[in-house]
Amino acid sequence: MAKSSISKTLHLLNVIDDESYRRQMLIQLDRQEGRHSLARAVFHGRRGELRQAYREGQEGQLGALGLVVNAIVLWNTRYMEVALRQRHAEGYVLREEDIERLSPFGQRHINLLGRYYFGLPEAVQRGEPRPLRDPRDPSQEL
Repeated sequence: MAKSSISKTLHLLNVIDDESYRRQMLIQLDRQEGRHSLARAVFHGRRGELRQAYREGQEGQLGALGLVVNAIVLWNTRYMEVALRQRHAEGYVLREEDIERLSPFGQRHINLLGRYYFGLPEAVQRGEPRPLRDPRDPSQEL
């Protein structure tokens, strides 16, 4: 019990005294909130309702939600890497501090409601990434 109190006291003293420690805590909180925001958007098409009346069903729903969120994060991470490589190849200067601020929790480009098409273009079937959207082309708007 006393060991726990000492570690909590040391933590509070660090929070009070160390600005970089507080900044790191805020960064972690922002990341976690980004994940929660993505999960809320995915969760039953933004309705956020557990539809199962029994505990095991709810656990299954939440497990599926975690799987979908992880799949989106993987997809976003892969395409952020593709975009960064493409920008670098085009001669853009990529600053490390800018790259560190990128988040794989974006969702605006994902169709959370509506119709889905599961056919894959030939390039994707060969293991190549989908072509990136050109932000200057209005026909490619989200």
